[in-house]
This record gives sequence, structure tokens and C-alpha cells, in this order.
Amino acid sequence: MQITILTFDQFNELDSLVALNILNRVKKSNWKVSIASPTEYVSSMNGVVIKSTSSLVDVNTADVVLIGSGTKTREIVLDHEIMNTLKLDPLRQLIGAQCSGTLILSKLGILNDIPACTDITTKPWVIEAGVSVLNQPFFAKKNIATAGGCLSSVYLAAWVVARLEGLEIAKEIINYVAPVGEKELFVSQVPKNIEHYL
Repeated sequence: MQITILTFDQFNELDSLVALNILNRVKKSNWKVSIASPTEYVSSMNGVVIKSTSSLVDVNTADVVLIGSGTKTREIVLDHEIMNTLKLDPLRQLIGAQCSGTLILSKLGILNDIPACTDITTKPWVIEAGVSVLNQPFFAKKNIATAGGCLSSVYLAAWVVARLEGLEIAKEIINYVAPVGEKELFVSQVPKNIEHYL
């Protein structure tokens, strides 16, 4: 299972790295989670530099693609080289986007007639792109999911785990990462937001 998190320069750490951590808690020999970027290194909006482990071309063959947000997303959707390289296929891939990553999905034509979640900053741009924006943290239709708000990366990651390994495995992982004293709350809240869409 090849899972890649599309991460661009000036990315939001909470989007890419929280999902990376949660998804890597599935311990299976065929389960590989990578960061895909157009360059070898990308810097976060707060100066954290990470090395990508796969390329934009690898995104097209991955089983799962998650797209995080960042401060340069509006520039990215105008970059014809990047956008023309991305050939996502919702019939074959699980595809999720968070916050301004939703704008990338809309510009790729993936969200045709599908409402989406995003953050409050990106909302007007997504609406301008012709997508109806929902006031909720997570929404999915078939193989496409969107989430709004930095910490909603937990919902995207849990949705991927639940779709591929089952809801009980997703609950076990969320239980492990949840704050002590609030595990019961987290383990009930996360499934509540995703199980209707599984």
C-alpha cells in the first residue's frame, strides 16, 4: 500500500506531519507512507525543513494521496508544470485534501459536484473555484475526502486507515495518540466524524 502526502514549500506541519505519524502506526510490511514534493527539500511555514521521500510523479501511482495546506497554495495552483504533472484518479486512488489542499483538488477538477471542507482562510478561494463549502470538519464521497482546520488531519488519516484496514484499527491508533484523560472522548469523536463516509 503506497500512501503519499503531497507537501509543498511553506507547508503546514500539522497537516503533513500529523497524518504521516498516524498513518505510519499501521505496521504492515506492504504499508509505506511517504512525503512527496516537487523538490528534494521543503520548508514549512515555520521554517522546519524536511526531505521528501517520493516525487510528484510517484503521486500518480500511489494508492492513497493526501494533500496538505500551506501559505503558497494559491501560487501552486497557478504553476502549470506542477498541476500538469498531477494525474490523480479517484476511481483507483483514495484522495484526501485538507484546508488549502482542497483548492488544489478543485483546480484539478476532482471536486466536480462534490461539496468540500476547508479552512476559513481558503474558503473564499474554493467557493470562487466553484465548489460548495461545508461548515464541518470532514466530508467524503466515495474515494474523495476533504477536511477543514489544521487538526482535522487526524480525521483524514483515520479515514484512510478505516477504509483500508477497518474502523477498529483506526480506533486503536486514535486511542494510542489521544491525550491521556481524554482517550474516550477522542475515540468516540473521530469515528463519529468519519464512519458515515466509510
